[in-house]
Amino acid sequence: MRRYLAGKVFQALLTLAFVLAFNFFLFRVMPGDPVALLLRGTSALTAETVRDLRRDLGLDQPLPQQFLTYSADTLTGNYGRSLTTGAKVTEEIGSRIWPTVLLVGASTIASAFLGLLIGIHGGWRRGSRFDLGSMGFSLVAYSMPEFWFGILVLLALAGGVGFFPAIFPTGGYQTPGADLTGFAHVVDVLNHMALPWLTLTVAYLGEYALIMRSSILDVMGEDFVTTARAKGLREQQVLWRHTVPNALLPTITLTFLSLGFVFAGAITIEYVFSWPGLGLLTVTAIDEKDFPLLQALFLLFSAAVIVFNLIADLLYAYLDPRVRAG
Repeated sequence: MRRYLAGKVFQALLTLAFVLAFNFFLFRVMPGDPVALLLRGTSALTAETVRDLRRDLGLDQPLPQQFLTYSADTLTGNYGRSLTTGAKVTEEIGSRIWPTVLLVGASTIASAFLGLLIGIHGGWRRGSRFDLGSMGFSLVAYSMPEFWFGILVLLALAGGVGFFPAIFPTGGYQTPGADLTGFAHVVDVLNHMALPWLTLTVAYLGEYALIMRSSILDVMGEDFVTTARAKGLREQQVLWRHTVPNALLPTITLTFLSLGFVFAGAITIEYVFSWPGLGLLTVTAIDEKDFPLLQALFLLFSAAVIVFNLIADLLYAYLDPRVRAG
């Protein structure tokens, strides 16, 4: 087990080191000059002033020296300052991370719970009306683009279409200028979060349902399920005591992997609903060519995928001894 854990941790660190290097060189080959972006709108600057600024930013150093400086700053949490606002990159990200965690966490819990229930009952009643209907719905939910579905939800429930009334706000995190506190503030935030939460939940629900259904069908053919039925156990006991616990293993990996990818995937949803999280911050940084902020966000999203993947591998090995033995 120790060898397995050490191997997985080493692979995660190696992948993170590659992402760190890729992150550095990617933004060095992109078009645009950070100095020119900092000085946009400024006139009558001498060449000496521009040269001094490049030296302050470390851009006059050789590329290997820049990489060493970048690596050291990254490990110490120094990501520089935003080219747009002038604030520290850590402060910019810190002010936006909570809305993304709230939205992604709530939608992941809901989509995993509902998707697993749909997959369990659909797989157990294979060929039934519920199975056929739920599988069709899951395939549609899994295949449709998130931003497209988000726009439809926004038009229907925020703009009002036909018999759909305009129930929820069109976007944002809270009502501007309301200055609500306490329980009223919580209700206001939840009211604004309802539509992006619904969009993300439906978008990822189909994935969980399809994986769980397939896993249930695989486990139903195992010998221990046949033995449980031969003992005279009721179908509900066979399902919840023997089939579901063994079928849950693949979905555990999927859940943690999805957490990492949903952080990056929330970019389109936050943009559609103007949700002030990391996704909307990424779009703003791209529009403004804010390279330090983009570097930090790219590294954060990549690290989230790597860390959650590592957690999934370790948890899977703990729950399934066959993984450790292999």
